[in-house]
Amino acid sequence: MLIYFVKRIGLAILIVFVAVFSLFVMLHAIPGDPVSIALGPRATPEIQAAYAAKMHLDKPLFTQLLIFFGNVLQGDLGTDVFSNRSVTTILIEQLPYTITLAVASLGWAALIGIPIGCLSATRRGSWVDRLTGVVSIGTIAIPSFLVSIWAILLFAIYLKLFPVIGAGDEGDIVDQARHLVLPSFAVGLGWVGYLARMVRASMLEVMGENYIRSARAFGLPERKIIYRYALRVAILPTITLMGVGFGGLLSGTVFAEIIFARPGIGKIIYDMVLNRNFPVVQGAVMVTVALYVVVTLISDLMVAYLDPRVRDTL
Repeated sequence: MLIYFVKRIGLAILIVFVAVFSLFVMLHAIPGDPVSIALGPRATPEIQAAYAAKMHLDKPLFTQLLIFFGNVLQGDLGTDVFSNRSVTTILIEQLPYTITLAVASLGWAALIGIPIGCLSATRRGSWVDRLTGVVSIGTIAIPSFLVSIWAILLFAIYLKLFPVIGAGDEGDIVDQARHLVLPSFAVGLGWVGYLARMVRASMLEVMGENYIRSARAFGLPERKIIYRYALRVAILPTITLMGVGFGGLLSGTVFAEIIFARPGIGKIIYDMVLNRNFPVVQGAVMVTVALYVVVTLISDLMVAYLDPRVRDTL
């Protein structure tokens, strides 16, 4: 288990480095001058040169990248080009909104997808199985931004059940929860089908095992066999999928935060890319990638702990 853990940590660090390096190169490939955007057209060449030197924008790209990673190792993600605030402080303020939205979205997906998958597996070949298959594929095919628009039209404008704009009043948990319902549902609905199909496939495989046949031979109730014995084993691949799904939900939150005007990391990345605010974009993407890698690592370690066979696959 220790060797598996060390290998996964090394792979996680490599993934973060490659992701940030790729983003760094792509950002600098976008046409435009970040110094002119930050200071405006009236700034003198001397002021522009001083600002570029302060932000290390006058150095070669590789040197800028080394400076960025060197600062990261010291806990410094840079300084916002426009407000001169610490990028770390900005991200700490916005990160809880994105994590809350992603976790709530994953909760929606698991709450709906896992029971659908179990129901489909236990009714294999029936009209229930075919219906749940159509529902699963349908949720996968619908893009989250389209679900967001229809959710706003139906539940906010016509039925007036939930608010649309913002994240709710600070300190009011009930109001924040009401503001979270629509965006989390819109983001999480797309993963219902993935979880349902994974649970169904795993359940069908487990239901054919000998210990399930033995449990039935001993006369145990079918509900107990399904939820206590079969689902405990069948849920292992789903845990891995949920870890990967959390990363997908992080990218899906960008649309939700823009459409529902919510604060969060995704909204910051979108705004700062338009403004070519390199330090904030680099820091935000690095935090997002690191968060995704950590969640995936935790899910892999959970599966490896529960199923020792997985430890030999890396």
